[in-house]
Amino acid sequence: MEKKVVFSGVQPSGSLTIGNYIGAIKNWVSLQDEYECYYCIVDLHSITVPQEPKNLRKNTLELLAVYLACGLDPEKCTLFIQSHVSAHAELSWVLSTMSYMGQLSRMTQYKEKSQRVGENVNAGLFTYPVLMAADILLYQADLVPVGEDQKQHLELARDLAERFNNRYSPTFKVPEPLIKKEGARIMSLQNPQKKMSKSDDNENGYILILDKPEDIRRKVKRAVTDSIGVVRYSDEQPGIKNLIEIYSAFSKDSIEDIEKRYEGIGYGKFKEDLAEVVIEGLRPIQEKFDSYMKNKDYLESVYKQGAEKARYISNKTLRKVYRKIGFIVN
Repeated sequence: MEKKVVFSGVQPSGSLTIGNYIGAIKNWVSLQDEYECYYCIVDLHSITVPQEPKNLRKNTLELLAVYLACGLDPEKCTLFIQSHVSAHAELSWVLSTMSYMGQLSRMTQYKEKSQRVGENVNAGLFTYPVLMAADILLYQADLVPVGEDQKQHLELARDLAERFNNRYSPTFKVPEPLIKKEGARIMSLQNPQKKMSKSDDNENGYILILDKPEDIRRKVKRAVTDSIGVVRYSDEQPGIKNLIEIYSAFSKDSIEDIEKRYEGIGYGKFKEDLAEVVIEGLRPIQEKFDSYMKNKDYLESVYKQGAEKARYISNKTLRKVYRKIGFIVN
């Protein structure tokens, strides 16, 4: 029986946070045993904001090393760099001719980012959800792991798949969201109403996968809590609830066990222990990362092998699309 196909990707825009690890990559690792997985470094998406070329190259290679260090196995899944597979840009153009300006202008992320940028917002920021749809549809993905904030973009991919299928005959699978319940959305340590993000102005709001132990201890110590003083998993205590989520993700202890362990004990001790749990959880990842970064030849072999497979699969879809819309296929 054929395995269902999963597609996902992350932008190479600097070090990832533990939110990216808990909410996405840790989940990807478990999916690679059950599904046919395509995991991409979406460097084409990253240039919707200006990038320093040498930093983009460095960040791309480091992200691949992080993928591997977190447990993604190139023998079990396809790891590749988006710009190495030209079909992504080609299908994006085709789909952009079937995308409606009104629908794209309603994208929440576009509205938020364009307000920050002002009238000089670039066209790529407006159309990048179409490229995201192309990423997904090229591989005939059945499932796409998404957080709540990305569901709108997946809806566009579904709409475009159905629109193309209705106009030209069935061509694309219509992908479904794969939403992880627990730990899917790790929040800022400084503002537990906001998702943890490396673009946060306050560096104490996030912990990076590659952060040093002393930085992790400092950030956890400064994490926002409340005046209740009880370690309890409750919506009334969003700061503590978020910290318990992180503790549970790294220790694999249940939330109930964590609550019992810290019954009658203040936040100070809980935060001290949480910092050490995170440090120990990240230690093997950081050690593997350092090892991969010293072996650039291996990293090159991984992304070349991944691109070769991704090109083969994506070109089959693209040729089918080209034939159906009336292009003479070479």
